[in-house]
Amino acid sequence: MRLLAIETSCDETAVALIQDRGRVEVSYVNSQVHLHRPFGGVVPEVASRAHQEWLPLLVKRALLESGREPSDLDGIAVTRGPGLIGALLVGVSFAKALSLGWGIPWIGINHLEGHLASLDLADPPFDPPYVALLVSGGHTEYLDVSEDWSIRYLGGTHDDAAGEAFDKVASILELGYPGGPAIEKAAREYSGGLHPFPRPMKGREGCDISFSGLKTAVLLAVQAEGGLPANGDTSRWAASFQQAAVEALTDKLQAAADMAGRNRIALVGGVAANGALRESVRALAKRRGWAHGVCPLKYCGDNAAMIGAAAFRALPRESWSPMELEADPRLSLCP
Repeated sequence: MRLLAIETSCDETAVALIQDRGRVEVSYVNSQVHLHRPFGGVVPEVASRAHQEWLPLLVKRALLESGREPSDLDGIAVTRGPGLIGALLVGVSFAKALSLGWGIPWIGINHLEGHLASLDLADPPFDPPYVALLVSGGHTEYLDVSEDWSIRYLGGTHDDAAGEAFDKVASILELGYPGGPAIEKAAREYSGGLHPFPRPMKGREGCDISFSGLKTAVLLAVQAEGGLPANGDTSRWAASFQQAAVEALTDKLQAAADMAGRNRIALVGGVAANGALRESVRALAKRRGWAHGVCPLKYCGDNAAMIGAAAFRALPRESWSPMELEADPRLSLCP
């Protein structure tokens, strides 16, 4: 089976052709970072208009460069939520139009399920069961994934997601947008002592987490030392914040695995590209004697290949989507 996959949940326009869960023929992602950087964050209307412009071009490119025709496709997979409603509507409407025009079925996919399915794109794939830390721009969730792909929510953030915290701290440190890569780059340039920022919800039972206190602690610490122009210590603040965030995320992953009784852990989502977090999860697995999987770097951020992989997971247990199915910006992953 060969699927055309489409992802437009936020600020990345992505298209892929994928076969048999893990065989990616082509995968294209058009980043909108340059459009949103002047605003310091994603502007929904700007994102939707960019999707409208780029989506038809990327589909044409995927077919042309792969040498495929619409008749070679068995179906279309598209993100239907969660995400920005305008951005989702562009992708879902386009997928429905192609479905009608080409005479092939379509299926709506949960964006978060796509991030989990990115582990199917690893070499070798990392199959369930496992407990996953799904950490992206808008989500920080600990999920128990069974062998039959049943997904159970174990805990997550009470406020900002980790990606949002990275963006806001990067703004405090005047490092620019997006914050995750900027903070990681600045942190790599520092090798001295670190500021002892508090670890979110350290010592509390369970795997819920909060970043509001850590974010405020960074702001107050910088102000207490005269602000950035006065102390010029941006790299130290970045490294200190990153260590606190990574340590907290990893500690809660250990708690989540213990809660679920699993000895297999996984890391997925856009923030999974952070090298310090990847190494911390690897060290946890080694320390506890656990197996671990991390999504490939090129599939950490929003992409269509993971949506296609999720469709291959979904189709054995559910049917193709009806035309009446709509985009859902608050689509839940777990019942």
